Amino acid sequence: MALRQLEKTYEPKQVEERWYRFWIDQGYFRASTDRSETPYTIVIPPPNITGSLHVGHALNNSLQDILIRWRRMQGRNTLWMPGTDHAGIATQNVVERQLMSEGSTREALGRDAFIKRVWDWKAQSGGTIIQQLKRLGASCDWDRLRFTMDEGLSKAVREVFVRLHEEGLIYRGERLINWCPRCLTALSDIEVEHEDQPGKLYHIRYPLADDPATFLVVATTRPETLLGDTAVAVHPEDPRHAALIGKSVRLPLTGREIPIVGDSILVDREFGTGAVKITPAHDFNDFEAGERHRLPRLTILDHQARLDPVGLRAALVDREIIEAVELLRVNQARPKIEQKLQERGLLVKVEAHKMALGKCYRCKTVVEPYLSPQWFVKIKPLAEPAIKAVEDGRVRLIPEAWTNNYLGWMRDIKDWCISRQIWWGHQIPAWYCRSCNVDAILETAHEGMATTEAQALPKASRKRITILSNAAPLVSRTAPTRCPACGGNDFFQDPDVLDTWFSSALWPFSTLGWPEQTPELKTFYPTSTLVTGLDILFFWVARMIMMGLKFTGEVPFRDVYIHALVRDAEGQKMSKSKGNVIDPLSVMDRYGTDALRFTLASMASPGRDIKLAEERIEGYRNFANKIWNAARFILMHLDGPRDPVPLKERSFADRWIMSRLNHTIGAVNTSLEQYRFDQAASQLYQFIWHEYCDWYLELAKPSLQDKESSEANRTRRTLLESFETLLRLLHPFMPFISEEIWQTVPHEGDSIVTQPYPSPTPDRESKDAEASFATLEQFVTTVRTGRALLNYQPGKKITLYGAAVREDHFASLQQLRPSIEHLSRGTVHLTAIETWPTDKVLRLVTEGISTGLAVEGEVDFESLLQKIQKQHKDNQQETKRLEGKLGNVEFTSKAPPEVIQEHRDRVRTLQQESRLLDSSERQLRTMMPAKD
Repeated sequence: MALRQLEKTYEPKQVEERWYRFWIDQGYFRASTDRSETPYTIVIPPPNITGSLHVGHALNNSLQDILIRWRRMQGRNTLWMPGTDHAGIATQNVVERQLMSEGSTREALGRDAFIKRVWDWKAQSGGTIIQQLKRLGASCDWDRLRFTMDEGLSKAVREVFVRLHEEGLIYRGERLINWCPRCLTALSDIEVEHEDQPGKLYHIRYPLADDPATFLVVATTRPETLLGDTAVAVHPEDPRHAALIGKSVRLPLTGREIPIVGDSILVDREFGTGAVKITPAHDFNDFEAGERHRLPRLTILDHQARLDPVGLRAALVDREIIEAVELLRVNQARPKIEQKLQERGLLVKVEAHKMALGKCYRCKTVVEPYLSPQWFVKIKPLAEPAIKAVEDGRVRLIPEAWTNNYLGWMRDIKDWCISRQIWWGHQIPAWYCRSCNVDAILETAHEGMATTEAQALPKASRKRITILSNAAPLVSRTAPTRCPACGGNDFFQDPDVLDTWFSSALWPFSTLGWPEQTPELKTFYPTSTLVTGLDILFFWVARMIMMGLKFTGEVPFRDVYIHALVRDAEGQKMSKSKGNVIDPLSVMDRYGTDALRFTLASMASPGRDIKLAEERIEGYRNFANKIWNAARFILMHLDGPRDPVPLKERSFADRWIMSRLNHTIGAVNTSLEQYRFDQAASQLYQFIWHEYCDWYLELAKPSLQDKESSEANRTRRTLLESFETLLRLLHPFMPFISEEIWQTVPHEGDSIVTQPYPSPTPDRESKDAEASFATLEQFVTTVRTGRALLNYQPGKKITLYGAAVREDHFASLQQLRPSIEHLSRGTVHLTAIETWPTDKVLRLVTEGISTGLAVEGEVDFESLLQKIQKQHKDNQQETKRLEGKLGNVEFTSKAPPEVIQEHRDRVRTLQQESRLLDSSERQLRTMMPAKD
């Protein structure tokens, strides 16, 4: 029966849609708890429901899919657990913007109605990225799709919160936290991005209380917060100021006196004037200093980072000052304070000063330290086992270089603020009895309002509950019905929600059914590999290790592969404002999904950011076309007998390609075991494009001319075996084109997805064939160099001469003469070099093999010499450049070993080419006709 032939050109979109639908319909991606094979599990880093596929997602999920398809073909019981994250702040912002466009707000809607509105939005738009992941070819078990706020995961969140609280590892307290005045919520330390910006350093006179004519000059970058100062600190060993410790100063612009304290921790004698103000309610270092010196905390900013008139009055700020700055934002109040200090003769000078500003990782608003009652995780007891798990190798970070970053951060970890003042998310499972907390609640206009501002409001406008730090919560898995203290039944739930990363930290085990001991949890936990970006190593990875160990007694995963960031071709961060964003959906439309996946895999070198240019993706589209055209050639020649023939009885070319295929199989498997996706992709590309298509298919053509010959039968057999194996080897990287072609070649089974992944076998090895090919390749490559130098057309038949110093090389040339003549487009005379014609023969020698090309016809020697000289000059410049890099310690100390080796190999090749060029130039000069 005639084989189905492929279309002339490869059309990715039609192929991709058809095969993905087929894979889903056949259930190839489903995991099972009933199988006996060794499990292999990956949990997807859940993308936000607000998200759309960007190139970072494409990289992360392509690498995961390569791993899962590879392990599936190896016979493992694979589970790739998919899911999405509720993304508290981001999702709430999206829906709030919708309401704003409708002329409404979440406050106007009310909490319950707003949450329903978010669920409605999720139902309509939250699945966009899932469909885009399917477009990428992600072979997740989609029947198990989870969401961080679905019923099962919400149960796990409540269980973890309650257990940690029962053990004293979750507590509520008034602490200084990072506050976003735009999102109106607390942020954890790692949700704050620090950015250096130009600022100012203000030198301000603080008059001594007992001698107002004498001043202590204090340096600060934030003059507006001096209104909340409760002390000034100097270094106890600073001879300039030590005698002032125990005295007081008059706080500028206020009616208060504050003490001078000695503090060697807070004060750097070399910075500014050696005297610093302490504002415990508005600076993290000052908060700690306030604790050491038992200083009061005066809050002068409200939740929108405005100067709070109630707080200013409580701080005894002058009425004139209050009227000038009340309800102004920090950046508006600062110049007003500067002006007032200047008017009162209290401003000594202002200097330019670089400062690190903390910004909200979501909206980029400057974050304020803000005194607020919040929920915290006492993190040290959880961090210690997670440190040990990495130190003893139960969790491997790959590349290993990130291990020190992880350990350093974990050893200096701070308590985790887990409460957020938003509505969308897991509401904290804590309730308050109204009767028992009469003095600990305030009715306010809206959630997040400062306590001092609330006190100034008329009772009728207080529509929301503010819970003070002295409130007594009842933490429970379910809503309480009776107060254990007073017997009452009037409760209200804490309005805050949990940090999104709290539920994400439980992802590896909560998605498998924990806290129930489900078959999935028993089969697939601990998971095998986590693939993630460096940017969430601390946000997510560290917290998953802590929570996994705490609640299951096991690490959540064995290997963590940390991939680099994707940047533009110049190494710049991609952003819409720069116009340098590469849209993966767009490039998949233009070049095909397989081309994008292979590009990203080929560039995933450990520790190096990916500099992505669309031209690279286009190049791998050409690679897909090369495979397609090879398949068309093979299919055209497979008709006829393909009887099994022992490999040792096949031709040199057949034995050589099967040996090279075996080597590639071993190399690709080893690279994947080591998470060297770049090396595996390079090995596949090198083998398929160069060895298979450029060499083997050309070598095979003569034997296929007589369709009925035994030689043709052997070649057809090798074509089928090698190409079908090659497609299986390629499948994890390029699943769509490999399935489409595999279905056209004779095969067993219904889909390449479920076929065994190739593994190396000794019977494919043929060292003699590989040695013979090396001789052939050297000879033919030298001939092609000579043809190019002489400007011969590719199809021109020429006379060639060959000789070799070593007998085995000469024997190989004789044995392979038909193949050499076919590939070289010429007639080869294999004789001792002394018997070659003495003129009109260009002699080229490489590593003991001599190649001669007859110089025939009209030859423009001047043009040839100019061409050789230019090429020689280019070679010298490139050699000098590469040798310079190899001699640069900074380059060799940072570059991966394989890159250094590539540079060395290239230098050797260039030096060999230069020797050929030198020899060619000398010979051609002797052949030039004498000038008249």
